[in-house]
Amino acid sequence: MPVKTHIRRPRVVSALAAVSLALVLGGCSMDTTAPADARADARAGGSQGSTSGGGSGKGVGARPAVDCEKAKCIALTFDAGPGKDTPRLLDILKKEKVHATFFLLGKNHVLKHPDVVRRLAAEGHEVANHTWTHRRLDELSKDEIRDELGRTQDAIADITGTKPTLMRPPQGRVNDDVTAVSKELGLSQILWSATAKDYSTTDSALIEKRILDQAGRDGIILLHDIYDGTVPAVPGIIAELKKRGYTFVTVPELLAPAEPEPGTVYRP
Repeated sequence: MPVKTHIRRPRVVSALAAVSLALVLGGCSMDTTAPADARADARAGGSQGSTSGGGSGKGVGARPAVDCEKAKCIALTFDAGPGKDTPRLLDILKKEKVHATFFLLGKNHVLKHPDVVRRLAAEGHEVANHTWTHRRLDELSKDEIRDELGRTQDAIADITGTKPTLMRPPQGRVNDDVTAVSKELGLSQILWSATAKDYSTTDSALIEKRILDQAGRDGIILLHDIYDGTVPAVPGIIAELKKRGYTFVTVPELLAPAEPEPGTVYRP
């Protein structure tokens, strides 16, 4: 069945990203909302939304607001951490003055690296939910979905003092039950527009090339900070995209002045 997407302007998606998203939503009808449409709807409705820097970290409000209708914005996101390379990644992001969105796994990552989770929040990154054990949510009952998401919500809140408002479903697989439970737990669902498939290669140059080939305005980049080739690729990705005039933002900043709506699936 076709995927229904709110799109008001032409968008070019690379073959790699298009195939990935077709696999994500194949076989179901699921409404998705593009960042530009979320912003436009918020402005049309008179919403002020989030005007500070976004993110769940302390001190984030000190960041100047970014208007992604004027700036050429792109969001850098990392899944399935934190891991052994995440502190090095945070050093890179701090040096480059880039804030990212981190979709964290609970059982073997949040619980194992609480100090890194605390640092993510403290340095102004958006801390988000990637489930407890990375099970495909579309294959689970509502109670099982609730357990996968809820346990990670609680584990993150125990460390940072704040429950996430964003989640990314493993493999991007969503259905009506996933949407219903996400809405119940106050979680928006965030997909992507650019992926390096870095789980399949340790070639940092290839990872960098794949992302740069797919990068576009209002894009959401998907990487994993748990694979050996990924973190070494990040400095080159940031440097080239800055040369191209991009401003790096968190996912909430990309949507502002809209507030992420629980249950909604956002996809560039």
